Amino acid sequence: MTGAEPRAGLRDVAPYVSPQLDVAARLNTNECPHPLPEDFFAELAATVRDLPLHRYPDGQMTRLREDLAATVGHPFEGTWTANGSNEILIELLHAYGGPGRRALLFEPTYVLHARLCWLTQTEVVRRNLPTDFVLTDEQVDEAADAAPDVVFVCSPNNPTGNAQPVGITEALARRLPASLVVVDEAYVEFGGESALGLVAAHANLVVVRTFSKAFALAGARIGYALASSDVVDDLQRVRLPYHASSLTQAAGIAALRHRPEALAILESIRVQRDRILDALRAIDGVTVFPSDANFVLFEPPGDAKELWQRLLDRGVLVRDMTSVVPNSLRVTAGAEHEVDLFLKAIDEELSR
Repeated sequence: MTGAEPRAGLRDVAPYVSPQLDVAARLNTNECPHPLPEDFFAELAATVRDLPLHRYPDGQMTRLREDLAATVGHPFEGTWTANGSNEILIELLHAYGGPGRRALLFEPTYVLHARLCWLTQTEVVRRNLPTDFVLTDEQVDEAADAAPDVVFVCSPNNPTGNAQPVGITEALARRLPASLVVVDEAYVEFGGESALGLVAAHANLVVVRTFSKAFALAGARIGYALASSDVVDDLQRVRLPYHASSLTQAAGIAALRHRPEALAILESIRVQRDRILDALRAIDGVTVFPSDANFVLFEPPGDAKELWQRLLDRGVLVRDMTSVVPNSLRVTAGAEHEVDLFLKAIDEELSR
């Protein structure tokens, strides 16, 4: 029996999947390894008990946006939230991309940027990052020549880990006044300088962040945009109705009240990231890339895919990034005992 025909090319594209395996050390998805304290969960549980779940949520997400705006020091009218930063990104592409429009990516970078462009039928223009993955004036010139409708800057960049110079981001916004410059700052709390200070002077620049990493809320799916009020107005035109549930909004509001505890967790993650950097640099034949994020990208001697499997056989799951950066793996800075397992496993595997 023949079913309905999907859009052309859909079945040629595999689903986006990140393995979620039951292993001793799951270090492949850049999650925060530590939950927020019990006080957060007690507060959230009490709030959820009182939610009128038979009613639709606040479609404007007013309280969450107000609290976010106050926390980051940005106007309420330029603050927007959605179900994870990926939904923010696809809303931006619905508003500023789409058929007949183009988005510029500096690669290697977050693979979902290109995928979201495909989903929204936005043409992708690709330019290469320098060998050290840091944007320069040359990339600004290339962007100006390409004249895209949307430019993506990922800082710190996933999967390479390095932050991008804020001065270069400003140059992009200045040289491309008719383009939307999207700065994906999913990992900015771990290192690097934010571009948020540029938004007031550049109405074509938007900063996108998430609660998944620094706020230890990957399971709640909360992302947010910090932009001009005009950009937020445009996002309201393309968003789905009632897209952020009452449960999601309650989790975000409670998490913001526990921001000091979340910030304390960040320091422990940076310690583990630096442990990984130091240990990998001490292993002969391993190329390690600097990181301002909560993960480390490295190239092992020999075949990276084979090493990935050998680590998994030992209960350590890292991310195979060979399709993005040749012969490379990415490891999340997890809890101390998870990092212990990773460092022991890779040391023994590479000394065989």
